[in-house]
Amino acid sequence: MTIWTDVVNFVRARHEVLEESDTWLRFRLGLEGDRTQQVSVRKLPEVGGTAWIEISSPVGWAKSIDTASLLKLAGTAPVGGAAVVDGVALLKHAMPLTDLGVREEFEPPLRLLATQADAFEQELTHADEF
Repeated sequence: MTIWTDVVNFVRARHEVLEESDTWLRFRLGLEGDRTQQVSVRKLPEVGGTAWIEISSPVGWAKSIDTASLLKLAGTAPVGGAAVVDGVALLKHAMPLTDLGVREEFEPPLRLLATQADAFEQELTHADEF
């Protein structure tokens, strides 16, 4: 069964960790070309005995983007939903950790969410701040 420690070790081995605590990591993920994207992974409380995590990635400062456009874009995305946390507009996705293993169950939605957040950032801000 995949546990929080597996997720942390996976991220540390592959990405530049920018900040971390016992229940949270913020790191930089490399994308195509010269673009990068910040991503956070947070350990959530267990639900029914199953561990859960939340993956989030910023799109831009909420005050600087058209949040209605972000909501429309997020509605087309296969993973994640739009939110504003501490003034930052972001995509976030919660998922259980099951028996598949961190590479099989964590990496695909991580990459997809980060790629979507970066594309939305580029479309809405024309920048690569996050």
